Amino acid sequence: MPRMSDLSVRRPRSGDYISLSQADLLSQTRPLTLRFKDEKTEHAYRHHRETFSGAATTGVPLVLVVVAFARLVVLPRAGGGGWVLLAGAVILTAMAAVSAARSFPLRVCSALLVASDKVHTAVGLRVAWFTTLVVLAAAVNTLDMYLCDKTLLFGVGSAAGNNSFMVPLSSLNDSALSDESVRIVYEVLRGAFDNVTSPDVNEDALICPHPAYYSYFTLLILLAASLLAQVSYMLKSLVMVMVVAVQCVMNLLVMRPLMDNADGWASSQDLRVVRESVSLSVELCLITLLLIVLNRQTEKTSRVLYLWRQEVEEQRERAADIRQRNEALVYNILPQHVATHFMGIRRKKHEELYSQSYEEIGVLFASMPNFGDFYSEESVNNQGLECLRFLNEVISDFDGLLESVQFHDIIKIKTIGSTYMAASGLNPSRQVKEDDPVKVRWAHLALLVDFAFELVRALQSINEQSFNHFVLRMGINHGPITAGVIGARKPHYDIWGNTVNVASRMESTGKAGCIQVTEETTKILQHFGYVFEQRGLIAVKGKGELMTYYLVGKAASPQQVNGESLGYSQQGDTTNT
Repeated sequence: MPRMSDLSVRRPRSGDYISLSQADLLSQTRPLTLRFKDEKTEHAYRHHRETFSGAATTGVPLVLVVVAFARLVVLPRAGGGGWVLLAGAVILTAMAAVSAARSFPLRVCSALLVASDKVHTAVGLRVAWFTTLVVLAAAVNTLDMYLCDKTLLFGVGSAAGNNSFMVPLSSLNDSALSDESVRIVYEVLRGAFDNVTSPDVNEDALICPHPAYYSYFTLLILLAASLLAQVSYMLKSLVMVMVVAVQCVMNLLVMRPLMDNADGWASSQDLRVVRESVSLSVELCLITLLLIVLNRQTEKTSRVLYLWRQEVEEQRERAADIRQRNEALVYNILPQHVATHFMGIRRKKHEELYSQSYEEIGVLFASMPNFGDFYSEESVNNQGLECLRFLNEVISDFDGLLESVQFHDIIKIKTIGSTYMAASGLNPSRQVKEDDPVKVRWAHLALLVDFAFELVRALQSINEQSFNHFVLRMGINHGPITAGVIGARKPHYDIWGNTVNVASRMESTGKAGCIQVTEETTKILQHFGYVFEQRGLIAVKGKGELMTYYLVGKAASPQQVNGESLGYSQQGDTTNT
């Protein structure tokens, strides 16, 4: 059976939000470009910022740094000496630091954060920034490849036609060759290097012995480019095709002689079918095609996840809205302190009974005794619907009074037909001591009397607008009560006790247009300046005869309260029901 907790929103499970399949979500994108068909969605997707997009840019300078060190190890004597790659790596690292400033927890420069936000906020600048990283890395690699066979290092091939890496023996002074052991070692090394640098071997091939590594470096740059996020796969594909095209041109035209010498093509043409320059170019093209397919799938997944995130946010907002509505409903059904109690026991046993005892409470019953004569189910009243609409207007105006700050201590208990029941002093946070003066302990009771007067004024205003003549018959009593919530499926807050019964009898035995109270209540309210008229002894069921009084008004103006008449007349009790 549902309990009080059913009024709150059920805690969502992990699979509740993903209601659409991937095919349904992909139907919202164009097949080739993968752009969303809805321009607003496409605009929002392009302007949102992925948390890892900045960090992904660090892969490009990292690759270039690795390439530079690999270049120094594999090709130490090639033109440029790897300094071109290192210089490019420094520039790319600075650019990556700007784009990735927000992605790392260590933030040392506010200007860098501002620049990073600007790069990621402007879509065009972000795309241009990321594209420049890849193009610059490829350009640095191409420049170093072009300088590969150039003799830029001091002492290497400095003399034309000199293929020896050892200086001539005659160029050494006598002191350098005085030692016989040094001379012998020199001759052995001179012979070994002369054999290596035979006329059959191209000198450029010795300077750049492994030109194929530049193609491998290009492949690493392509992999780094594939990691970039929030860049259209078509743009990345275009950049990668351009990079591979340049590399293929370099392999087939510029680097072809070096590659032929490196793989021994000239000496083994009958054994090899394809040149290394051609095979590397074909391999680069195939790998680029695979990367394009991978990038397309990655962007497809990214857009699907974006739609799912949007759906999750919408579901979360709807859940929050439903929760707020449910909480508002609970706070409308139950008093605030009771609703707060139940909304905070989700992890407790919902079957536990809520009850609270109070010693000093004021209770009010107010009814319209002539509403029964007004109500009819004739066709002129639309089978009683118009009568109920009028009663709803009256009760709604009464409820509206409780929303004012003045009556924050008054709580509506329920309505029974045309009878309105309210109570005061039910705030558990109110701290009252027994030795406090009457005006402190029973201030809420005087507030309840003021609320009764406001009910009279509200009904008079409705009478003026609807040309009716309804009056209120009210009874007030004070004393101890027990409050609690009954009902698990339809919870209801109510109060019980002798105080409630006597207050109900004060209303039912009273006179229309008057407020009837007991003698004990009269003694308390007299401290607040209220004036009473003794009615006399009346028979109360279960209580015998009680001395009762009619509350007339304030002492300053016995027939008026706040300048308005209560509508009480000195006629006999013939109107008593």
